[in-house]
Amino acid sequence: MKLEFEIYKHIADISKPNNGWIKELNYISWDRREPVYDIRTWTEDHSQYGKGVTITAGEMAALKQALLEMNRF
Repeated sequence: MKLEFEIYKHIADISKPNNGWIKELNYISWDRREPVYDIRTWTEDHSQYGKGVTITAGEMAALKQALLEMNRF
């Protein structure tokens, strides 16, 4: 079953593997819920999507802080 979604803002392409799918970071609403940050793979036309992870604004702030505090990846 496909979920209804609306991409409010495309933030970044993270990777573009040779299979035609693109791993993206978007600000998105799933099934008319509160928008969240979302990392997952998409087809170029956004007609299909893979499994991903959603991150609330608070979680994104904590992730950003943790990345800033790292010396290297």
